[in-house]
Amino acid sequence: MSTINTAPGTARSPRSGRPVSVLVSGAGIAGTALAYWLERYGFEVTVVERAPALRGGGQAVDIRGNALDVIERMGLLAEVRARRTGLRGMSLVDGDGRELGRTTEWTASGGPVDGPDVEILRDELAELIAGASGPGIAYRFDDSVETLVQHAEGVQVRFRDGTERSFDLVVGADGLHSNTRRLVFGPEADYLHPVGTYIAGWSVPNHLGLDRWEVLHQDGDGNGWDCLAMTVRDNTELRVFVGFRSDEPLDRMLPRDPARQRALIAERCAHLRWELPRFLRAMWETDAFHYDVVAQIRMDRWSHDRVALLGDAGYCCSPLTGQGTSVALTAAYVLAGELHAAAGDHRTAYPAYERRLRAHVAANQAILELSAARFGGDTEPPAAAKGGGAAGDGLPGFDGPGPELEAAFHAATVFDLPDY
Repeated sequence: MSTINTAPGTARSPRSGRPVSVLVSGAGIAGTALAYWLERYGFEVTVVERAPALRGGGQAVDIRGNALDVIERMGLLAEVRARRTGLRGMSLVDGDGRELGRTTEWTASGGPVDGPDVEILRDELAELIAGASGPGIAYRFDDSVETLVQHAEGVQVRFRDGTERSFDLVVGADGLHSNTRRLVFGPEADYLHPVGTYIAGWSVPNHLGLDRWEVLHQDGDGNGWDCLAMTVRDNTELRVFVGFRSDEPLDRMLPRDPARQRALIAERCAHLRWELPRFLRAMWETDAFHYDVVAQIRMDRWSHDRVALLGDAGYCCSPLTGQGTSVALTAAYVLAGELHAAAGDHRTAYPAYERRLRAHVAANQAILELSAARFGGDTEPPAAAKGGGAAGDGLPGFDGPGPELEAAFHAATVFDLPDY
């Protein structure tokens, strides 16, 4: 494990002599990881988050390859492994609940059961990272950035609650629909590349009595998976995910009101059988609910003067790649490390951050070309990537990724982490 220079005060503002101040917008994986590293390097860190606390719910995420090294350098690898979902396998069922196939080698959500990758709930990972962070991070929950004005010596920020403050640097780690990106780089439509698929996820009690197991349900129309249910939190809970395709306009498919989102899911999934009626009733009773379009963010640059983008805000890979969390962890480590190496000089650090990560991000985004059709997206992968086999008849997740997708994953998870 590398030796990390954590001496405070290595980055000082030239105009005041105090530590360089950084505002991080977003307290997800990318934001909490960046705050962790910046605080260790002696930066003055503030994190603003629209939600009233660290967000609960969400999907299970995968930590692979070099991202595991980042977690180890944070001293969290043992805790992260202890919180892993620990799934033993998966089944495919029809509308009547009859099991059509099963495997103990793979899961659709996490890959090889006996592999080195770690599958963990997104909210639990964010909690672990935030909990491991030092005391020098200030959090502003239930708030967001209203305006950003860059000037020669900093960034003047007005928050939603009306207060104003100047920061040396700002980093947008606020996700696919980044407010920071909109304020600094322009409309979302300029960068969003949807694949025509939508995913919703929520939490329900484990009334099926599943034991570290995952179940896929398809309605047989050839459009990929329709529902996935997996056990989490020591089998006490199920995380349910539904996916469907639509060619309708984004503004019709992405209402802002959570009640309207739930109503849309109920409408789109009303025809599904198995446990879906019960899952849909429970959807109205849980706060652990998330819904969004499957898309990538593609940008020619990830920074503008003193503002940079991190993770999904700048280069979302899409959930169908399974790589968003690993990329975010790696990128947070690199961005913080480059700022540390440059003593807080963004004119040096931001270009170095992009140079180091461009090829890595491109390799991870390229996975979508091979994976989207397996889960209902627009692109059609080569036949070699589709796999096949008696148990699952080539259905998503049953027979592994296929040689081309496996090679793509290998290329995307190999990254030479610098020592800072």
